[in-house]
Amino acid sequence: MIGLSKLRVVIASLFVVAVMAGGAYASGELNAYTIMPEKYASQVFEAFSAETGIKVNFMRFSSGEALARVVAEKNNPQVDMLLGGPADTYEAGVKEGVFEAYKPAGADGIPDKFRSKENYWTGIGIIPLVFLTNTKFLADKGLEPPSSWYDLLDPAYKNGLQMADARTSGTATERIYSLVKIMGEDEAFAYQKKLHQNIQMYTKSGAGGAMPVATGQAASGIFYIVDALDIQQQGYPVVISYPKEGVSYGIEATGILTGARNLENAKKFMDWVSSKTFAQLLVDKKINYIPTRGDVEVTNPALDLSKVNLVEVDVTWKGENRKAFVDRWINEVIK
Repeated sequence: MIGLSKLRVVIASLFVVAVMAGGAYASGELNAYTIMPEKYASQVFEAFSAETGIKVNFMRFSSGEALARVVAEKNNPQVDMLLGGPADTYEAGVKEGVFEAYKPAGADGIPDKFRSKENYWTGIGIIPLVFLTNTKFLADKGLEPPSSWYDLLDPAYKNGLQMADARTSGTATERIYSLVKIMGEDEAFAYQKKLHQNIQMYTKSGAGGAMPVATGQAASGIFYIVDALDIQQQGYPVVISYPKEGVSYGIEATGILTGARNLENAKKFMDWVSSKTFAQLLVDKKINYIPTRGDVEVTNPALDLSKVNLVEVDVTWKGENRKAFVDRWINEVIK
């Protein structure tokens, strides 16, 4: 039987062959990897194609997988751009020389803190971390929704938490950034070692634990709001809550890869996703990112962050510390 990792390689190879055979590098097409959930990425690319006539071929990976892939392919890029995923993933890629600098047409409508200083990536949405907890579990245990990071250390959650694996997921690295900024680095890793005692499973992708929480197979977890809110909107018995100590947030980004073969089409995509039209699309399609542009009204009350203690964490700092924090998590938390 073929292993999962080998299967993914085969699928990826077939994708590349299909792209090449289909003349994907011809005018009128664009090839992309996406970290954005596939159900959202497909809507984004379909809307872009409808407006521009440019066909988009894409494959979805977790942030760690996507970063590893574009770095491995940087001397022979197989796609033109990367869509979605936290900006620190892009900062880590900039250090590897895999992104092409480009200032899109709508960049000036996006605050500087949501864009690369050198125009290597552009932020298109923001997503804070949240707790997602099964309400039946809370009722059975007589608990309130967690309102502190330390609530998740309660023995009631033993073997009940699912959250993302830092080796593959940007949600997981965001969790570490939050903890380090709130607690200090050594205390943050001491906390995570205690939290590990309540972990049922670390999932490859950030959203991987959301459905188990929704169906009661797991009690709670830490997710980006885009994934937690999607599960809640499907009608499952879950509650979203925030730790009083604060949470950081991810900047959902996009950028062009160095050596992109469909460079002009990639630039057109960057112009489009930085526009008010795209920001309004997020709201209208209920794609649960908070637009980085300030000229679009967010109508979903769940995305009103005025009462959330948001912790500002510099993206460059995230990118510079990403590998060291993941290594420390591997060596100290899950060893």
